[in-house]
Amino acid sequence: MVTLITGANGGLGRAVVHTFLASGATVFGADLAWKQKPADNPRFHSIEANLSEPADCERVAKQAAPVDALVHLVGGFGGGKPIAETRDEVWGQMMNMNLGAALMMFRAVLPQMLERKRGRIVAIGSRAAVEPIANFAAYSVSKAALVALVKTLALEVADSGITANVVLPSVIDTPANRAAMPDSDFSKWVTPESIAKLLLWLVSDEAGDVNGAAIPIYGRMR
Repeated sequence: MVTLITGANGGLGRAVVHTFLASGATVFGADLAWKQKPADNPRFHSIEANLSEPADCERVAKQAAPVDALVHLVGGFGGGKPIAETRDEVWGQMMNMNLGAALMMFRAVLPQMLERKRGRIVAIGSRAAVEPIANFAAYSVSKAALVALVKTLALEVADSGITANVVLPSVIDTPANRAAMPDSDFSKWVTPESIAKLLLWLVSDEAGDVNGAAIPIYGRMR
């Protein structure tokens, strides 16, 4: 299985790359920069790309072709102001990172999947997509829009051998999140490894009947 993982060098991405390589998959990992690559593995291929640019999305999809599965992890968290004080720049940044990059990557891989009549597309959303966070409207709305995008795609590809699903984690236990929220109870957060295992299942043949799902994975958060 050839898997294209975007945002592959982040706190979640590294766990996902490791899990997919351990399953025997060939992995193309795309990110802005690769400061730390997985241990030498002939089935791993790193790609540096700016996935906010359509041309880079197309290049990545062609380099990884034929892509059996796209695991789209690119996203960002920002804001922290009431709607009345939310700046246009913050709104645009969240829409570009959490929605625009997904749209461009979906468009980039879909032609080859449609031609082969097979494929799996999975994106990382957020619990905030279905349970918005006060003072983070741009983030919550962008993740809700991502869910709508994935569900729409699922309807469009329903009879083509392709599935599209989105996973909705709560706070992910990454070093960056621990640094940002040092007083939190980390044991309640969802681990990158748990998310990675769910993503691996969603791209498997066993998950062929799962299409258009928005799947919560909240750890012990209530």
